[in-house]
Amino acid sequence: MRTRRTARAGQYTALLCYLLFLAFPLLWLLSTALKSPRELGSLHPTWIPRHPTLAGVRQAFREQPLAHAAFNSLLVALATAVVAVLLATPMAYVMARHRGTRIARAATGWVVISQAFPFVLVIIPLFLVLRNLRLVDSLAGLVVVYVVWALPFALWMLVGHVRAVPAELEEAAAVDGAGRLRTLVSVTAPLLAPGIAATGLFAFVTAWNEFFFALVLLKSPGKQTLPVVLTHFIGAEGVADLGPLAAAAFLATLPSLAVFALVQRRITAGLLTGAVKS
Repeated sequence: MRTRRTARAGQYTALLCYLLFLAFPLLWLLSTALKSPRELGSLHPTWIPRHPTLAGVRQAFREQPLAHAAFNSLLVALATAVVAVLLATPMAYVMARHRGTRIARAATGWVVISQAFPFVLVIIPLFLVLRNLRLVDSLAGLVVVYVVWALPFALWMLVGHVRAVPAELEEAAAVDGAGRLRTLVSVTAPLLAPGIAATGLFAFVTAWNEFFFALVLLKSPGKQTLPVVLTHFIGAEGVADLGPLAAAAFLATLPSLAVFALVQRRITAGLLTGAVKS
């Protein structure tokens, strides 16, 4: 019993250290955001602010349109998640139920190849295509880019979830007279809810945090997303205004954390279900 308790205590200690390691950047951001300019300029930095203040938060909102940029990011991220899930769900169903067809093999190859291209390699042709479509400097164009970029990962996740759904359930629905679309909506889709939630969340977080495409494609100040606006706290000579920058960066991470906290059970269930092979 003593050996077992010691081993369990060691496991909990290791887990606590790992959690502190993961939470350290967020805690350091919070500490920096609450420090006064005098403390930020000190030669001997402290872990905990001696005199906590919200002056950095107020200055961040006063200097940059953070609320409007956050609204743009939220709009783009939600649209990306919804459209990606709506497109990926039927595509994943076809790939999972018809594994040996040419379409399924071509889609699988597209998923693998698309992950090998870096952002820098595709940004110039992508910009030219969007310019011809008059989608440069528009949130709709940015949503199109994010959806295309998120589809391979969304397909990869949802194919495993579809394969975990027994085909016998669909056969029973067909015997009862349900068509293919009715079976997908009424039988398969409810069973895919954990996987759909996990896929939508990852698409949301990816679009919320994305910086490079938004920096290149959006030029109007009123259309810029939150990651782009955060760069405005860095001066022309590379000198950052640490207090407002840390406060804005900390606030930018809160929506992702809130979404994760709300749907964490569905994410866990979805990831475990997708890992099971039928």
